[in-house]
Amino acid sequence: MIQASNITLRLGKKALFEDVNIKFTEGNCYGLIGANGAGKSTFLKILTGEIEPTKGEVIITPGQRLSFLRQDHFQYDAYSVMDTVIMGNERLYEIMKEKDAIYAKEDFTEEDGIKASELEAEFANMDGWEAESNAAMLLNGLGIPTEIHYQMMSELPASDKVKILLAQALFGNPDILLLDEPTNHLDLDAIRWLEEFLINFENTVIVVSHDRYFLNKVCTHTADIDYAKIQLYAGNYDFWYESSQLMLKQMKEANKKKEEKIKELQDFIQRFSANASKSKQATSRKRALEKIELDDIKPSSRKYPYIDFRPEREIGNEVLTVEHLSKTIDGVKVLDDISFIINREDKVAFVGSNTIAATTLFQILAGEMEPDEGTYKWGVTTSQSYFPKDNTELFNRDETIVDWLMPFSPEKDPTYVRGFLGRMLFPGEDGIKKVNVLSGGERVRVMLSKMMILASNVLIMDEPTPHLDMESITALNNGLIKFNGVVLFTSQDHQFIQTIANRIMEITPGGLIDKISTYDEYLDSDEMARKRQILSVSAEEDD
Repeated sequence: MIQASNITLRLGKKALFEDVNIKFTEGNCYGLIGANGAGKSTFLKILTGEIEPTKGEVIITPGQRLSFLRQDHFQYDAYSVMDTVIMGNERLYEIMKEKDAIYAKEDFTEEDGIKASELEAEFANMDGWEAESNAAMLLNGLGIPTEIHYQMMSELPASDKVKILLAQALFGNPDILLLDEPTNHLDLDAIRWLEEFLINFENTVIVVSHDRYFLNKVCTHTADIDYAKIQLYAGNYDFWYESSQLMLKQMKEANKKKEEKIKELQDFIQRFSANASKSKQATSRKRALEKIELDDIKPSSRKYPYIDFRPEREIGNEVLTVEHLSKTIDGVKVLDDISFIINREDKVAFVGSNTIAATTLFQILAGEMEPDEGTYKWGVTTSQSYFPKDNTELFNRDETIVDWLMPFSPEKDPTYVRGFLGRMLFPGEDGIKKVNVLSGGERVRVMLSKMMILASNVLIMDEPTPHLDMESITALNNGLIKFNGVVLFTSQDHQFIQTIANRIMEITPGGLIDKISTYDEYLDSDEMARKRQILSVSAEEDD
């Protein structure tokens, strides 16, 4: 059990949290939600002790071990992958190193023998002999192959380090597990594995995530941060959303009834207060009127952007034809003889762990890269807008948001451009912010403003959601569902794919899998069953 008791945190004059009281108990998984800036990550840091609150205390059941997902990808560069994971249980790792140091002594004494015996007993009690196999199981589940388990962390790419640090947090069955955006940079297979792990985890979990499907799958409770308070709801994210909307509706209806009663009493008083025979009733009505108070309904502090892609031109029957496309990058063939035809009503999700292949394909289709072999042809009625996975270079300029967007606008009028920025939560003077100082989420919202301004009938979007908050993801999700055009996209957000795509493609070593189906239907398909069987056989061979 971990409990926040009267937690207050002030940043200058602003109270990020004010007298927060909440208890997280064993056997439950709590989704911590709130608008950007509400303090989700900060609250987790208060629970870990990394941030000291202005007032209040964090109470943890004595003897329980807390583990959390670390964000510094370079912190463990001097260690092996296996050591990094086992460090998730600090005491176990200390025992291992202390034992090794004693046994390495040339002048091994009787006192050393006694100490080693004590350490061995503690080591066995902590399942130390299973540590490496348990760590390997976590790593394999997250997609880290056996052959790199003993490599140095410094030799690995950032994408692998993310998974290894997650394995570290999960290692050793912690009593309390805190996870801040654990699905970021994970492929869909790793996310599904993590979902199953957390569903079966019997201790306390508190998780921050923008992945609605993930929260719905793993959470038993939802803790909502708003107005410097945390309100606890039983149920997952969808249950929170429905119940919070229902509560708001009920409060409004209760106030409406009170308003009707007040008007009725006011009319009665006005009509009869001068009438002697009715004056006693009027006085009692006035006393009743004074007792009626309207509940103070605070609208949520969350803000939803308005995302509406409206094609300037209706798309024709011929959209895109790709024939025998191949591309090699740094000696690796990432696209090998890829062919497909896109139709006018297609919304295609490119899924699977081979994200480099999908990104390369999108860059070719957007005209940013040439294929080594093969051709592609866009229909004459099509116009394309491209959302790249990495937009860093696009914003490396010393100009305002309005000036950055102006070249894409058919009307060279700042007021016209500001209208789109207003929809995307850049009101008023925000339009003169320099693009080179924007946050990741702000850059995405500017990119989406550009795509709305261009009014294309084909949208190519490579991972548009990672930097967005829940409200913006919901708005983008709804905007793409309504979009009357073609969408080619990648995403690690299950709900995003399931609700938008009507066609699924996966670029595999054996070729292109192409299914007219929803994402859930694809996951249940024969192709996926065969793919999982191949992966299972491969893993057994590695072992």
